[in-house]
Amino acid sequence: MREIAETVRYPGSVPDLRRICNEMRQGFGPEETVGFVSGNFNVLHLGHLRLLKFASESADRLVVGLNPDGPREVTVPFEARREALDMVSFVDCVLPLDQPLTEALTALKPDIIVKGAEHKEHFNVEQAIVDSYGGRLIFGSGDVAFSESETPDSDFSRQPPVSAVPSEYIARHSLDLISAGRTVAAFSGLRVTVIGDLIVDSYIACEPIGMSQEDPTIVVTPQSEKRFTGGAGAVAGHARSLGASVSFLTVVGRDEIGDVSLDGLEQLGVQVFGFRDPTRPTPLKRRYRAHGKTLLRVNELRQHDVDETVSRRIVEAFDAILEKTDLLLFSDFNYGCLPQALVDTLSAEARRRNVMMAADSQASSQFGDISRFKGMNLITPTEHEARLSIRDFNVGLASTAEKLKANTQAGVVAITLGGNGLLVRAESDGEAFADRLPALCPVPVDTAGAGDSLFTSMSMSLCTGASPWLSALIGSVAASCQVSRIGNKPLQQTELIDALRGAMA
Repeated sequence: MREIAETVRYPGSVPDLRRICNEMRQGFGPEETVGFVSGNFNVLHLGHLRLLKFASESADRLVVGLNPDGPREVTVPFEARREALDMVSFVDCVLPLDQPLTEALTALKPDIIVKGAEHKEHFNVEQAIVDSYGGRLIFGSGDVAFSESETPDSDFSRQPPVSAVPSEYIARHSLDLISAGRTVAAFSGLRVTVIGDLIVDSYIACEPIGMSQEDPTIVVTPQSEKRFTGGAGAVAGHARSLGASVSFLTVVGRDEIGDVSLDGLEQLGVQVFGFRDPTRPTPLKRRYRAHGKTLLRVNELRQHDVDETVSRRIVEAFDAILEKTDLLLFSDFNYGCLPQALVDTLSAEARRRNVMMAADSQASSQFGDISRFKGMNLITPTEHEARLSIRDFNVGLASTAEKLKANTQAGVVAITLGGNGLLVRAESDGEAFADRLPALCPVPVDTAGAGDSLFTSMSMSLCTGASPWLSALIGSVAASCQVSRIGNKPLQQTELIDALRGAMA
């Protein structure tokens, strides 16, 4: 994992330049190779990105030499050009070239110098320098095709608008924007504990090459990868970014991806309790995508239950924080973090202390049963998960919700229906009532995080005292925000309020 890019400053003398370059070299690993690219970078465009990416893949570290202000061909101020380069993830350091390029190269001694292919047939002053210490000068501008829509992050930032909530639903339950906004603002006073399976979601953007001539196989070239904290970690991230104080209990393997995800949650402000289980890796789900479509998913995980020793440690940590918990969220992906005995123990203790509870138990590529979570204030299964639980694929949807409520003794049952929205079964004026909300995102980009955001925001809304109908509306808007982009990026409180304003206008 590359460090955040930084600009190295020096007064301008050759001795100082040599000292800075030596310190830079010492800051890198002793076995790491250093690549070097230089230029004006007036406006950082796709051609620059291809060249920089090519150079970063040719060495362990990439240093970019940036020409100073002054020459006629330099039209953008140095600081603006430096800031643009700092934002490129595969650039490790930016080195101001206040001295001649030859002095910088002699001081830094990069293992590889990369120049655009158009320079190959010309005289290159760098050649004699790299020859003197055994370095290499290579030419290449990167692949012609960049991933996805010709920018590294384009598929991770598209934001289609949220559709309007049907006026009939708003009128039927006497809802208004002021109440919705106040509910979301009240998230900041909540204390939430999340327990469940941490998952790392990897999105690998690929360029399709075509069909293999040897067999009917699609051939792609990976271009870039982004990783997000998913599973119960995404629920914890949503709850924290929506304003709550959050504690997160989970199980991880002895691996780097688990550590990185937990570190990211801690930086977000989540109190993390990560319990090690050496018998299992941290679950990693890879999605290979091309042109906005997922081609293949590869899951690396083990699904056996954690042993009693780990369960006891989870119970001990839970007992220590339960006194400061308003809402307990079970985010179960059925990968072993929540064996039944542990669920029963935690539920009983939370119930004894009148802590509100909600549960989501996924059964997509794995088996799960939402009905094993008894007495929850809210459960949010998909239709498939609900029907699996009642073992009936023939009755109507409202009857499915009614049977599931009876089996689980849940206060509110919210069945998610994918592109068809959400069905909510709750009490209204003392009577059972079911209502439906349509999906509010007209063009979903990635549906993987929809359930997590709906589950989190709907649970938190109920915990503030909002009605099931207002809570369902807030959850549906949150899910629509989430599916309008790639990856489980934590949903911000201001983002949700703005989306509610558009949806209820």
